[in-house]
Amino acid sequence: MGVLVTGCSEEPLPEAPMRSDDCLRDIKLDQLGEQLKRCDQVVAAFPTNPAPLNDRYLLRSLRGPDQERAACSDIRRATALAKLAKPGSLDPQLRTDLNLRLALCQDDAKPAAERATKP
Repeated sequence: MGVLVTGCSEEPLPEAPMRSDDCLRDIKLDQLGEQLKRCDQVVAAFPTNPAPLNDRYLLRSLRGPDQERAACSDIRRATALAKLAKPGSLDPQLRTDLNLRLALCQDDAKPAAERATKP
């Protein structure tokens, strides 16, 4: 008499749908390049949401000064999108972040001599 042995194959779990806050999920500083690629996908998936652009600004800022222009471009885009949002629909912390980061970008665009005269 033979014994029939069968195995159960388990289906892989379905991948969780992309969320607008996925840019900063599970950040590993030694993998910022990969995190930035993932964030690029999030930004593309949520083109009218300023939050992923704000998050990508942070990742680009962490990558270093060579990413400063791109980071500021993200903040300018995010700020423009935030202005189009319905009143009260954006998180107040996001508005604060955008305003502070936009000011940093505008300050960085000023000549060094002008920045030095600020109190």
